[in-house]
Amino acid sequence: MRLLELNSHGEFALTRDLKNNVPNYGILSHTWADNNEEEVTFEDFNNGYAKWKPGYKKIQFCADQAARDGLRYFWIDTCCINKSSDTELSEAINSMFRWYKEAAKCYVYLSDVSIRECGTNDSLETAFMKCKWFTRGWTLQELIAPASIEFFSQESQPLGNKRRWESKISQVTGIAIQALRGECLANFSVSE
Repeated sequence: MRLLELNSHGEFALTRDLKNNVPNYGILSHTWADNNEEEVTFEDFNNGYAKWKPGYKKIQFCADQAARDGLRYFWIDTCCINKSSDTELSEAINSMFRWYKEAAKCYVYLSDVSIRECGTNDSLETAFMKCKWFTRGWTLQELIAPASIEFFSQESQPLGNKRRWESKISQVTGIAIQALRGECLANFSVSE
């Protein structure tokens, strides 16, 4: 597992691949841009192009939020995995649930939920329930694995945590509230 590390100057860089003694870290759950070329990759960090891509905004958001939460390290799928290595990519896919489970905080960045466009609580709930984040295949594990999940708007404004939204999440996804609260997954049937 490779993380991004925030230094005392507010800059961040990729760590070496950490096998043991993984420090506390935050993790970002998000949707990829429609044009994948906008996302910051592992290669972009290594060749210095990271700051010039639109996806850098999400990385900066995660770094800032992790710092506010006292975390020096954070993980983002777009740039912490060397996707040119089949071995590393395979390991990352197979380890994803564990990485989300072991994260100190999970930040969900909802790129299509805007505080400015949601004037009332009702319209915010509607936007939340219709966001494209719920249509992704990874959403299931990213909702169940982490103990702490916080949702944020496209303006990086906090929208509340998983507990606040659990009835709406259950309504949208069909996931039982008990599963969202961390009950042992063995207590649920395969269809659930």
